[in-house]
Amino acid sequence: MYLDPPVDEIIAAHIRCIWAVGEKKFNQAYTCQTLVVQVLIKCFQSLKDDNWLLPVMNTVCLDLRLLAIKADSVGSGRGGAGKPREALEKAAEVLMACFRICTADNRSSDKHTKKWGMLPLVNQLFKVYFRINKLHLMKPLIRAIESSPLKDRFLISQQITYKYFVGRKAMFDSDYKSANEYLSFAFERCHKSSKKNKRLILIYLVPVKMLLGYMPTKAVLEKYDLLQLWEVVEAVKCGKVYQLSDAMQKHQTFFIKCGIYLILEKLKIITYRNLFKKVYLLSKNPVIPMDHLLLALRFLDNPDTELEEAHCILANLIHEGKVKGYISFGHQKVVLSKTDAFPKLSTLI
Repeated sequence: MYLDPPVDEIIAAHIRCIWAVGEKKFNQAYTCQTLVVQVLIKCFQSLKDDNWLLPVMNTVCLDLRLLAIKADSVGSGRGGAGKPREALEKAAEVLMACFRICTADNRSSDKHTKKWGMLPLVNQLFKVYFRINKLHLMKPLIRAIESSPLKDRFLISQQITYKYFVGRKAMFDSDYKSANEYLSFAFERCHKSSKKNKRLILIYLVPVKMLLGYMPTKAVLEKYDLLQLWEVVEAVKCGKVYQLSDAMQKHQTFFIKCGIYLILEKLKIITYRNLFKKVYLLSKNPVIPMDHLLLALRFLDNPDTELEEAHCILANLIHEGKVKGYISFGHQKVVLSKTDAFPKLSTLI
């Protein structure tokens, strides 16, 4: 059989790649797959008014990313030969070349435009950037998608993946309102049979919801095998700071692996807020002696808590707007607002 260029080059590189994977020579397989993508890029770019190569391009780009992960793992496993994540970083450059071709296509109709390939490639790039910890590179890609007239017309599965990663980035940027919006979209539209994916989304959505003052039910966390978070939820709701610390320590490995440990740490200030709110509800008086708050802290946080620490915690809560009022140091009392002394957390973001 005779194949015309460049098809012959693509087929030959693809066969070498398959052989290398079978022999577990992942660096060689990655090199061959890179060649496949580079040749396809030239073919793809030469198509003036059609996009029939898009499904092929998406598939080979996916394979390139997966092989880059394998190649990096093999490299790190033999004494650190080569730079860490070198294959993934080079794969990102190749993927970006494909993305630029898609974004630059302004000549075709909606039906034949290469712009339909933008979101799948962006999602592949997001996965790479999260793995190599270069989230700042996501910004121009997000702008490109948000400004695209096709934004809401891509496949729903691609939209869900996009919202998931953008929501995670917003969470790390402390933009919890946006994170809640994007992650909620991903969770609500993710197919009910995709339990694994819904669980992945919830791992990040639950802490964001809690920071906004919405506490999940035990039934939801139990359904998706996330009861590690239930102990955190109980502690925050009840204002039990010591219980929060215990839960964080108990499930530390899981939280760090998921990348939510530092986010959950931010729940401590909300736990203090809920503790002080309980004291306020029990006293039924907007003027509360600092001794009452200190007693609550010693009982539900640290028995060695000093009055100065209580002042500091309360001052931070007032500064952040989580408590409305002021501290009267002369009388050693906290004077709370008679209306909405503990505003909803969702209104503070």
